[in-house]
Amino acid sequence: MMKLNEMSPAEGSKTARTRVGRGIGSGLGKTAGRGHKGQHARKGGYHKVGFEGGQMPFFRRMPKFGFTNANFKTHFWTVNLGAITAHADFKNGGEVNHTTLIKAGLVRDTSRNLKILGDLEEGQDKLNVKLVVDTNRVTDSARKLIVDAGGSVNESGTRRDRVRGIDRNADDRTPKNLTKKLKNQEWHRKRSEAFAKGEVLKKK
Repeated sequence: MMKLNEMSPAEGSKTARTRVGRGIGSGLGKTAGRGHKGQHARKGGYHKVGFEGGQMPFFRRMPKFGFTNANFKTHFWTVNLGAITAHADFKNGGEVNHTTLIKAGLVRDTSRNLKILGDLEEGQDKLNVKLVVDTNRVTDSARKLIVDAGGSVNESGTRRDRVRGIDRNADDRTPKNLTKKLKNQEWHRKRSEAFAKGEVLKKK
């Protein structure tokens, strides 16, 4: 009958830990198996985790999955006022929208929202023509230049603007339709104000 004190691991299944740098008799003394000098002999001097000698590492070869907001990014065709006024079609002013800019060759198509920027030609500090602008977005600097020259601006806004209830033509451009994220931000703002007054605000 076998006794517990007579039991032992299978032969070869247990080996002692190799202790490097413990004398030349072990075969791993002195340089402890690292060799003489160089990157690999230094402390922390090997390579970063996942490095594969320069080839594309495994974690970058793996297919990516999961949710990302990148698919919902708003893309714009951007055109500067300087490029518009320098074009022959707008030398006497006129309407600026998707149709006229496509005809002039300043934007490609209607696949993106249109945004007018306020940069002018070098040496030019104001508009000399009257423009009637009807686009998705117009920067504040461009709006000022257009209005000062006697023109008008109508911003229709992007889909995101319309969903959030933002009127791009109004002075107050804060969202009127609060999305889940904006509602959360609003609640945290109110909670901070309540905390400053020594009150406690709880979610309903």
